[in-house]
Amino acid sequence: MQIRDILVHLDATEQGRHRLQLAADLARRHQAHLTGLHVYDILLPLVVGESGSGAALMVEMLERMRQDAIAAAGGVEATFLEQLRSDGIAGEWRLIEGFVPEQVALHGRYADLLVVGQEDFEGARKTDGAVIEAALFSSGRPVLVVPHSGRFDAVGRRVLIGWNASREAARAVHDALPLIAGAETVTVLAVNPRPGIASHGEEPGADIARHLARHGLPVTVERTDAAEISAGETILNRAAELSADLIVVGAYGHSRIRELVLGGVTRTLLRQMTVPVLMSH
Repeated sequence: MQIRDILVHLDATEQGRHRLQLAADLARRHQAHLTGLHVYDILLPLVVGESGSGAALMVEMLERMRQDAIAAAGGVEATFLEQLRSDGIAGEWRLIEGFVPEQVALHGRYADLLVVGQEDFEGARKTDGAVIEAALFSSGRPVLVVPHSGRFDAVGRRVLIGWNASREAARAVHDALPLIAGAETVTVLAVNPRPGIASHGEEPGADIARHLARHGLPVTVERTDAAEISAGETILNRAAELSADLIVVGAYGHSRIRELVLGGVTRTLLRQMTVPVLMSH
């Protein structure tokens, strides 16, 4: 697969500007079209009674909120368009009103790669992770999640693959191939691997390493038994030791009634990531 169409979710934060710069670098490297998506959500207030004046006031208030949101998006749009101009890349700006997770997933379906920011699960701008969950499990596209702390100008030179021999992991590795072509190092890490036909095979990591080597990638396989810390923490620790600039893993989740619950490694990486993570489901 070639990357020819990239969508980046943008907001008015410093993280959003760094995310744009990374997405623009990818678009330039792959000669891809870059779409900047900004979604604003106007929450409808609860209306009590049927007063005509009350209804008129609500309409006026909603319109004022809408205009304020559009005005606030103007700065994000200007930054995006200047990035396109300075980098000499093709692209378009989309300003959408709606429910943010739903719109990010919807527009992401028509791109080769969706770039989003790590959400703040515990800080002052606390979120519930809904945007990332929608991107991962409703867009049908690979998702590059950029940490909310730090600056990342490029990805794909020093790559760590968290390999558990699952369908999701295989999907992620396949989707990562255009991003990691020409990588200096690719490390396949199997945490607590179980040998056997139904799992990792007789030699954990060997099969996926051969596949990557056939794509011309310099691959090293590592296997580790982590009894005291989680697999997600093991991956993050090894990424730091390797100075990796990209982690590649399969995204796992399962439904519980009508909400999606993130699997253990997925949840750990999304909350604690220190480098960009490419996930696919």
